[in-house]
Amino acid sequence: MTIPTEPIGSIPRSAELLAAMNSHAAGELSGADFRAAQDSAVAETIRLMEETGSPVVTDGEQAKPSFATYPIAGYAALAPDGVVIGFADGHQRQLPVLTGGPFRYAAHAADYLRAARGYASAPVKQAVIAPSALSLLYPAGGLDGYSREQFLDDLADEAEADIRGCLDAGAHVVQLDFTEGRLSLKLDPSGGVLENFIALNNRVLDRFTDEERAKIGIHTCPGGDQDSTHSLDVDYAELLPRLFRLHAGNFYVQLASEAAPEAVLSTIAAHLPDTARVFVGVTDPIDPAIETPEQVRDRTIAAARVLPPGRFGTCDDCGFAPFADDTSTSRDTAFAKVRARVEGTALAAAALGL
Repeated sequence: MTIPTEPIGSIPRSAELLAAMNSHAAGELSGADFRAAQDSAVAETIRLMEETGSPVVTDGEQAKPSFATYPIAGYAALAPDGVVIGFADGHQRQLPVLTGGPFRYAAHAADYLRAARGYASAPVKQAVIAPSALSLLYPAGGLDGYSREQFLDDLADEAEADIRGCLDAGAHVVQLDFTEGRLSLKLDPSGGVLENFIALNNRVLDRFTDEERAKIGIHTCPGGDQDSTHSLDVDYAELLPRLFRLHAGNFYVQLASEAAPEAVLSTIAAHLPDTARVFVGVTDPIDPAIETPEQVRDRTIAAARVLPPGRFGTCDDCGFAPFADDTSTSRDTAFAKVRARVEGTALAAAALGL
């Protein structure tokens, strides 16, 4: 295949894993047995993803509580009443809030990656949470004896270690999930919050060499949870020119669920850095209808007409279950969409004579 294609990250958890999660939370399943259930789910997920023909795989984030909170799972210095994220259907997700410092990650993504690579034959991609998302943990009122500046220093160090650990462990690419980018423009249309997010993320990305940044990517989407989004109503044209100021080698842009994909493609083409590659979404995890390979082919060819030759690929719009308890999409549907993306991208490459 001459047009690269990659998954974004999460796959819905299996019924067996969901049952194990509930039993463990209720104190009915030991930690060792729970980890065994997670390992089994990782092995099965990688096997099924490889069976779709995907040239790059992920572990489906089977062992993560969510794409955003894995670094703080079990972290003691937290309270539950943090930032609330509202979705279009009315449901909410709430982040915890920091109660003291110094801030340290309780878990690192490289551990998930090493486990996945033990089961995979294909290259493994690893998603990590962007430091900008975790910056929301710091309380608006501050913390006695631990300033926001100290927190951001610690956060930048921890985020760098998370990314570097994955590169050192052999990740095909490390993807920073930056769903809060589009959301920030809904919360602050002036763009001030977004500028702060970009500055913080670049503060971390600038610690890597050009060669390392070629294996680091940024994913943007309007959020995806329980078949709803938090910021699809925000105009992409307000985000993308600033998004492409992030110092990364790859960008993963949700597109299949956009009402005007042609306009988004034009914006991407106008602002994509000369040294970067963009992957555009050709399957919509929120739509229950499974795309055909022919639909994916046509979406890919439409992108090829606008984007720089040799510097674009395809992806899913976002993960299929970024939060572990999201059962709105079945595993069968997710893998069917992955297969359609892989086959449709190959059809597009053939049609374009690549």
